[in-house]
Amino acid sequence: MPETLEFPDLLRLIDERSTTFRATVASAPDLHVPVPTCPGWTLFDLVQHLGLGRRKAAAIVAAGPADAPPAASGEGAPREREALLAWLDESIERLVTTLREAGPDRGCWTWWDDSQSPQTAGGVARHQVQEVAVHTYDAQLAVGAPQPLPEQVALDGVEEFQFTCVATTVAWPHAPAVIDYHATEGRSWRLRLSGDGVRVVRLPAAGEEPGQADASATGPAGDLVLAFYDRVPLDSLKLDGDRRVFDQLIAWDPSE
Repeated sequence: MPETLEFPDLLRLIDERSTTFRATVASAPDLHVPVPTCPGWTLFDLVQHLGLGRRKAAAIVAAGPADAPPAASGEGAPREREALLAWLDESIERLVTTLREAGPDRGCWTWWDDSQSPQTAGGVARHQVQEVAVHTYDAQLAVGAPQPLPEQVALDGVEEFQFTCVATTVAWPHAPAVIDYHATEGRSWRLRLSGDGVRVVRLPAAGEEPGQADASATGPAGDLVLAFYDRVPLDSLKLDGDRRVFDQLIAWDPSE
């Protein structure tokens, strides 16, 4: 399996995860089912969030390079199930079509401007795979049938989350630290946290020694991703080293 997914693979995975999400919603007894991983939300709320988010992402990519995202449309989702599913289908189709027409290298606004992920349609597509995959897990949990994230999605998701949501040029406010993440499928990543910010590398990497980590977390890639998104507890992973580093990282908000 390649370590970096190509753009067509990302579009395929958005479609595949969306199809699974749709089937899960269609199987639910009703749209009032609560979503345990999204407190206060029903299944309808989750579907509306997924659809509106994909429409927003499509509008961002379509707008091209910009200093801010396009204004929200103010539209909402229909509440009748069949109409809602048709609206969801159109939302996903709008996103995938826009991404395909833009191509991976087209620039656009993103909220991760100081991360290690590119501000391009390709970067958006990579993040959208994870957005849809995690919300598919949410929907499956809501109907009592959670499934592991597909391996291809999960392995890319470990890196994508670190590159997009963790890497930053904002100074780390604590003592410098190194965290390693190990997927049991055979891949590893290292975070270096310092006054220069947070940088992520794949392991093995030049100049990076295996025993340098202050803390590490090991588990299946899907469990790592779900822990990153607060869907499963961090303690569901095998933790080694100084647990306080994880607590500091979880509590840290670089925007403050």
